[in-house]
Amino acid sequence: MISHLRPALVSMGFFTVLLGLAYPLAITGVAQAAFPAQANGSLVRDAHGQIVGSELIGQAFAKPAYLHGRPSAAGNGYDASASSGSNMGPLNDKLIEREKTDADALRAEFPGAVIPADAVTTSGSGLDPDISPAYARLQAGRIATARNAPRGEVLAMIDAAVKPPLLGFIGQPRVNVLDVNRALDARFPMVG
Repeated sequence: MISHLRPALVSMGFFTVLLGLAYPLAITGVAQAAFPAQANGSLVRDAHGQIVGSELIGQAFAKPAYLHGRPSAAGNGYDASASSGSNMGPLNDKLIEREKTDADALRAEFPGAVIPADAVTTSGSGLDPDISPAYARLQAGRIATARNAPRGEVLAMIDAAVKPPLLGFIGQPRVNVLDVNRALDARFPMVG
């Protein structure tokens, strides 16, 4: 009986090593050689080489001088180890209440403004680094006031940061929150 199983066991061991070890190492090596920045998390560094974030993972900015991202359902907010949506359906009372509370706060901050959907809804991962140009532009006045900067210049920076849909038709135009906030810090540094 063992003699009948031996070829299967040898074959199984070979494929385990091939697919469980050799293939992942080869793909990792190719990724590191061809796309080193992306393979290492698309990390963003400051002028001193310190990591300040990732192009791919959103982070919470709460100060008035910064562009705010969309709400996050990942852990306590932008927790990459708890990446997920809220899994609440559109009729869920908790979801409706949270969105209503967020929308009311935005209406109080921006009276008469149309509140973009991404200002009150979370992304599927809860880690979206981008917001819509409409939500970014809505925040320009608050940012300009907090930084004592001309609103028109803040708007121009936001407009310059708009990325088009992939290949011109996949997705929506978007603004990377971290990129704009870094540009704002460079152009209008915060004092104190």
